[in-house]
Amino acid sequence: MAKVVVLGAGVSGHTASAWLKKKLGRKHEVVVIAPTMHYHWIPSNIWIGVGRMTPDQVKFRLENRYKKQNIVFKQAKALSIHPEGSKDSERPFVTIEYTGQDKVGQKETVDYDFLINATGPRLAFEKTPGIGPGQHTVSVCSFSHAAEAWEKLQESIEKMKKGEKQNFVIGTGHPGATCQGAAFEYILNVAWELKRRNLSDLATITWITNEYELGDFGMGGAYIKRGGYITSTKTFTESFLKQRNIKWIKRAGVKKVDDSKIYYETLDGSEGEIEYDFSMLIPAFTGNGITAADKNGEDITSKLFKPNGFMVVDADYTPKPFEEWSANDWPSTYQNPDYGNIFAAGIAFAPPHSISKPMKSPNGTPIFPAPPRTGMPSGVIGKIIADNIIDWIKSGEPKMKHKASMAKMGAACIVSAGYGLLNGAAATMTVHPIVQDWDKYPLYGRDLRYTVGEAGLAGHWLKWFMHYMFLHKAKGYPFWWLLPE
Repeated sequence: MAKVVVLGAGVSGHTASAWLKKKLGRKHEVVVIAPTMHYHWIPSNIWIGVGRMTPDQVKFRLENRYKKQNIVFKQAKALSIHPEGSKDSERPFVTIEYTGQDKVGQKETVDYDFLINATGPRLAFEKTPGIGPGQHTVSVCSFSHAAEAWEKLQESIEKMKKGEKQNFVIGTGHPGATCQGAAFEYILNVAWELKRRNLSDLATITWITNEYELGDFGMGGAYIKRGGYITSTKTFTESFLKQRNIKWIKRAGVKKVDDSKIYYETLDGSEGEIEYDFSMLIPAFTGNGITAADKNGEDITSKLFKPNGFMVVDADYTPKPFEEWSANDWPSTYQNPDYGNIFAAGIAFAPPHSISKPMKSPNGTPIFPAPPRTGMPSGVIGKIIADNIIDWIKSGEPKMKHKASMAKMGAACIVSAGYGLLNGAAATMTVHPIVQDWDKYPLYGRDLRYTVGEAGLAGHWLKWFMHYMFLHKAKGYPFWWLLPE
């Protein structure tokens, strides 16, 4: 019997564990270790943040789902990985600390034959003084954060109803932040809700971003086919903001926030500040601080993790100038090169470099987006890792025939621009591949047959449908395995 341990139960980890158990059956054991008791569909957080959904509409209890599929669930966080075992045992294991299940604070070791690190990001609010829950700004990175955002947004709405003007600043809260897409969706939905209440004239709304040009979204921007024409995501994004009278500050790295102002540095080295009444800023992401030790207890964290805490996989991490970056640098099996039975999925893997061109201000501050690895790519990566482990267990050989490089993978994204059955709006965009391949597609870096974008009510219906479709899949309802990642 083989034992597969999955750290994390987000999109990537949940996809991997469910698929592993379906294909391996009762003969083999699948264990999921996650610090929270709930799975939640993160793309719908933006709707919680404007009062269109409640947290209960985007989450469900993990232990109920896993019990139904005979997956062992431990509500705990991983502390350390011991890929060579210890002096007392040759079995590799992870050390965990319980965060729930009436065992809070208790530590335990869990052995494994295969390990998948799908822990996702740690929200590093502390890297920007003053941002985050309990500080001066709000977040939509979790359902509880989004619920707080809605509470704060309502306070501003009530002030506007009394005739008081409000400044809204939404975007990225760190010079190296990612997830521009989520923040962009949120600012569009805030603008929508204010317009719906006839309060737009009392609002100044500003988009602040570390992107060099709008529409970069951490993937270096893109050219898309729209209505038979080729246009840039820069034009696409700017038009959305202009139509809604949203101002913008680009090439900006937020440095700190106090109770009335956001302070930032721009790529030209100048310092700026902007006043706000309501602000939602996406923080920097890091790994979760898991360490590693060899058989003798010596620290080998650097073998498994980069300094930022993300796991080393089959990528080319050789330092090289931007002009020499290649699509071939990106991993395809997400297997650790030193310990072949360890994999990293979704945000947990360390990318070889950013997708957007790295930039620094004259002051030496890097101001550019980190590469996105959420949503569809996370699900696909979790699935191919599971498939390779399944083949390995069944054949006894590490064939590693399933591959999913982000430089060969396409992705679809639906950017909500307002919630409403008959008057909602969204922009639907696909890119292929996610990471540009300039050798294969020298003109645009991507295949324009599959890199397209359209906006309208149909996009909102599709995003709304996907909310329920992917929760159906995650809950393990009938024929869940037929639904795509």
